[in-house]
Amino acid sequence: MGCGDAIEAKGGAYFGQGVGQIFGINCFGNETMLIDCELLKTEINDHSRDAGVICDPSLRLINGHNSCSGRVEVLYNGTWGTVCDNNWDLTDAAVVCREMGCGDVIEAKSAAYFGQGSGPVWISDLQCSNTDSRLRECESSGWGRVSCGHDKDAGVICKDNVRLVNSTNPCSGRVEVFRAGQWGTVCDDAWDALDAAVVCTQLGCGNVLEVKSAAYFGKGTGTVWMNNVNCFGSEPALMSCSHNATPNRCGHENDAGVICGSVKFMLRVEVKANLQVNPNSAGILNKLSEEIRKRLHINETFSLRTQDDGKIFHKRTGAAP
Repeated sequence: MGCGDAIEAKGGAYFGQGVGQIFGINCFGNETMLIDCELLKTEINDHSRDAGVICDPSLRLINGHNSCSGRVEVLYNGTWGTVCDNNWDLTDAAVVCREMGCGDVIEAKSAAYFGQGSGPVWISDLQCSNTDSRLRECESSGWGRVSCGHDKDAGVICKDNVRLVNSTNPCSGRVEVFRAGQWGTVCDDAWDALDAAVVCTQLGCGNVLEVKSAAYFGKGTGTVWMNNVNCFGSEPALMSCSHNATPNRCGHENDAGVICGSVKFMLRVEVKANLQVNPNSAGILNKLSEEIRKRLHINETFSLRTQDDGKIFHKRTGAAP
């Protein structure tokens, strides 16, 4: 989950009872994903014994445009601090992306690109390898042995671990998440407006307008990574929401989707057509209006009008997909 060290292992349905099948599990602690651990057969069917965990994140990204970009900050001795950009490169930044549960690294940023932090500059001269999974595993000059100022705070831009696909609008589409090096989909079981709102916020797409299910934007491919997603709506990323990571019954016919609405703007649609009839005919305008409504996923009704040159258009102010 990219959440740092475990603080407490919780039992007795501490975070509430779940639903569905119950697994027993046996990990050694060096696995990278829970599904890599040994699954144990169990006859237990009592969700009052559901397991939970409290983690202590030791890495975060600040001042970025989403949860997968920003100034790199690390937690050491109970205090958050920054990373010096001396020798900061793509290999080091890639470790941050992996630890944060994001996609591949896009850019390694330096010179306080995301603004200057505060507190100590904890670490410098990182020499990470392609096999390091956490930043604190990388070789460095040592914690607290840094002469850098915050004008040299390091940052990173990773590929986001959530995307919307199969739509003409970047703020609507089938929800896909990046996990274990590949893109997969989200099951629409329990998929609701709070879950969809987290996706819209994470992608900078404003408010949720519509929650879509049953592969509304077409069936995806690969693994269905998330099932029974349960967000409160305030989480910074979809991966931060409670969910089942190994859905068993969901197929791509249940892929979840969303239509988000960005901030208010003016939407102008021009329809060019060689009309052999009066373009102001009510019947013609109604047909064009319905076609535009379908293509732009606009639910409310609206009217069209013509310009002096005969071009038909609809101009609308307000939230739109």
